[in-house]
Amino acid sequence: MRILVMFDLPVNTGEERREYARFRRYLIKSGFLMMQESIYCKLAQNTVAADTIIENVRKNKAEKGLIQVLKITEKQFSRMEYIVGSASSEVCDSDERLVIL
Repeated sequence: MRILVMFDLPVNTGEERREYARFRRYLIKSGFLMMQESIYCKLAQNTVAADTIIENVRKNKAEKGLIQVLKITEKQFSRMEYIVGSASSEVCDSDERLVIL
């Protein structure tokens, strides 16, 4: 299961820029990978873990702007089409390396 976080936060004032940077740092520290400028993705083991991730994003949200979260399955994610460009393979973000104890 994948969690996609898409956001558009204002950066007009110094306080808004700090809020944008804080939210972005939270996503990175939480294990989200940047897909595009304001689109981040994280792999979740199951629906319960995905719901927990979404709740944590909700707790760390910015005060202004737009933040959207989308929960999709691995099958749906793998069907993503690249119209221009290609997939980046810098970071292995698949569930192939997942070990369940």
